[in-house]
Amino acid sequence: MKGKNKTDYKGRVEQMSDYIKKLRACIRWYMELEDGYLAEQEKLQGAMDAENIRHSELEAQLSNAIEELKAANLDLTRRCEFLEESLNREKSEKLIAVESYEKEKQERESAENSRDVLTVDLERVTHDAKRFSEQLKMVQDTNKRLQEYNSSLQQYNSNLQADASKSGETISKLQKEKSAMMETMATLRECNNSMSNQLESSRASQQEAIRVKEELRKEVECLRAELKQVRDDRDHSVAQVNNLSIELADCKEQIGKYSKECISMSTKVSALEETCSTQKEQIQTFQKQLTVATEKLKLADVTAIEAMTGYEEQKEKIKYLEERLSHAESQIVEGDELRKKLHNTILELKGNIRVFCRVRPLLRFDGDSNGPEGASISFPTSVESAGRAIDLMNQGQKLSFSYDKVFDHNASQEDVFVEISQLVQSALDGYKVCIFAYGQTGSGKTYTMMGRPGVNQKGLIPRSLEQIFKTSQSLESQGWEYSMQASMLEIYNETIRDLLAPGRSSNFDMTPSKQYTIKHDSHGNTTVSDLTIIDVFGIADVTHLLEKASQSRSVGKTQMNEQSSRSHFVFTLKISGSNETTGQQVQGVLNLIDLAGSERLAKSGSTGDRLKETQSINKSLSALSDVIFAIAKGDDHVPFRNSKLTYLLQPCLGGDSKTLMFVNISPEASSVGETICSLRFASRVNACEIGIPRRQTQARSFDSRLSYG
Repeated sequence: MKGKNKTDYKGRVEQMSDYIKKLRACIRWYMELEDGYLAEQEKLQGAMDAENIRHSELEAQLSNAIEELKAANLDLTRRCEFLEESLNREKSEKLIAVESYEKEKQERESAENSRDVLTVDLERVTHDAKRFSEQLKMVQDTNKRLQEYNSSLQQYNSNLQADASKSGETISKLQKEKSAMMETMATLRECNNSMSNQLESSRASQQEAIRVKEELRKEVECLRAELKQVRDDRDHSVAQVNNLSIELADCKEQIGKYSKECISMSTKVSALEETCSTQKEQIQTFQKQLTVATEKLKLADVTAIEAMTGYEEQKEKIKYLEERLSHAESQIVEGDELRKKLHNTILELKGNIRVFCRVRPLLRFDGDSNGPEGASISFPTSVESAGRAIDLMNQGQKLSFSYDKVFDHNASQEDVFVEISQLVQSALDGYKVCIFAYGQTGSGKTYTMMGRPGVNQKGLIPRSLEQIFKTSQSLESQGWEYSMQASMLEIYNETIRDLLAPGRSSNFDMTPSKQYTIKHDSHGNTTVSDLTIIDVFGIADVTHLLEKASQSRSVGKTQMNEQSSRSHFVFTLKISGSNETTGQQVQGVLNLIDLAGSERLAKSGSTGDRLKETQSINKSLSALSDVIFAIAKGDDHVPFRNSKLTYLLQPCLGGDSKTLMFVNISPEASSVGETICSLRFASRVNACEIGIPRRQTQARSFDSRLSYG
């Protein structure tokens, strides 16, 4: 009640009315705030219900995906078991080699298709798990907002309790003031009674004085002697009367004041009683609102507890699904390991050294391939020899040769690559692989390895790299990360030349600028000092490098070919793979070698530098055959150092390495001598056994052909 007097009850009443209006406005604001909280709570409850429905739908989808993944994994396991049975059947049934090989090929394709489907399903399940984690995060945010709303409700409850306590304190203060006023009124009433008694006594005294005066007047004449004393008494009485009159006036004035104060106190008491009754009603309203808010708070607590319970259940389900997913991933890893083992077993059963033969189509400028003393090439069609044998008629004598695979002149580049794609996969699995293109000058070695630029006739090198990059990218979903390094060199007259060296652009610069040294470490890794090694990330990078290397390669003109490769071209791709999830690491090497053309000196007509080149080429090819034969015989000494080519490829020959000799032959009659030499050399290589021996029947057929040759 600042700025007001204690007796200004009207001002106090106005201030109290303003205070009551403010309290009512505050109550209305609290009610609106509570309605807003209720609406927000209903929205949050609706959002939580929608999230629960979405969680149930996602759980159903994830369970369906897991079931599909489990079925696919079971199918893959069955297929793997079936593949093992096929392998055992292949070991036991040695006489039906061609039929079992075709069956293994079909089963391998179906297993790869199943693996691709399983990879796609795993990617979809991983994507669903990520999306489910995001939705779980949204639920956690919703729960956090509910907790904040709960804390705001608790704060609102504490504010209401504080207001109620303040109202109680105000009521207690008013009651104290009322009791003090009642005590003051009682005191005033007692004082009024005493003043009334004094007034009555004064009136009685006045009447007594009047009576004495009358008696004195009657006795004046007889008491003249006592007049002086009577006059003194009278003066004294008059003085007393005057004093009493003054006191009476004062008493009347005080009585008037006390009467006004009593009236004002009565008015104040009635106003305070009305205020107390009003505040009692407000307190009762506040208590009801507090009760309602407490009930709502309890309901919100129950809702929050239910939400937390649902969240814990969802968390347990997610943990269970994550365990299922990790189990499925471990099964996929085991399946991939089994695939690698089975794939390597299949290749070892086929032989770690295999020989393919390809016949070049007859070109327009080749002339007639069947002269009077020419050769006629045919391909047997029997069940045992179809696609594996080649017959050559020379001067009326029939020569028969058999290899792991024979491609006639109608075979496309894609048909050839399908047969070697398994070896390319072995390089990605962590093995060392060498693919040689062997044959006389002009027989199509470079076309087989590189293809023809500008048209859709890519060779083995571009197609192999496409398969490696495509497969490595598909394995990224399983946690694999691959890094690849490429290098390209040529061996010209037993001298190593870096085809990717900066500034090397001329084919006619035959003077080596550096001396390259070949080194092997204890882990079977080969390094060439100062050789340019480039990190490649896609097929475009390798294509650019191949174009640069082809422009830098040493070529020359001979009687056999207008532009003959006069050096051995070696393309090396080092593959490093790691899987952080499983801790696996692989180190594979893919060597693709386009050998220089083999030719007899008399046929090539080489002189001078061409003569020296031809002698060096034939010497290195002879050293290559000596190394392969020494490894096949198990000799203690293998002459790797007799040639730079064999010494460079030492870790990739023998052991569990995979080697493919691709012999190319020309169909024209003028090349029959070179064709026979190439086929006989290929037959000798085909008869070699390195690693796990191949079928004995095949080896016996090779021995018989060699003895016939």
